[in-house]
Amino acid sequence: MTQRKTFQPGEMVTAGYKTGRYIGEVVDLKEPKAVVKVLAVMKHPTQGDLHNPKQLDVPLFHQRKALAQFEKALVPLSAINHYEGQVPDYKESLREALDTQEAELKHEGGRWAEASLLEIEKLKEEYFPTR
Repeated sequence: MTQRKTFQPGEMVTAGYKTGRYIGEVVDLKEPKAVVKVLAVMKHPTQGDLHNPKQLDVPLFHQRKALAQFEKALVPLSAINHYEGQVPDYKESLREALDTQEAELKHEGGRWAEASLLEIEKLKEEYFPTR
């Protein structure tokens, strides 16, 4: 028998949401889910169609943005884990997650990776505008 995970409001957690992963704070429990306030990005969401991963020939190739700082997401308890440690700065964590994804895509190659890299360049301009 698997033991159910339990969380309390105010607790720091990691949470998977769609194809991204975040560090956040539980703000409310709505079993079987929890409302998590985003504080940092661990893994940037994958570009493209969620239902057809790594496929370019889909009706709409989506640009996937990371959840914003302090945005709240309703996350299944099964996608949440306890988090211990320092919470990184949101912007720095976002840049690091995006850079990691960019490096992985450059290594992978192919048409889907190229299309994803184009979206990442647009996201960089939006996330980190130069004035």
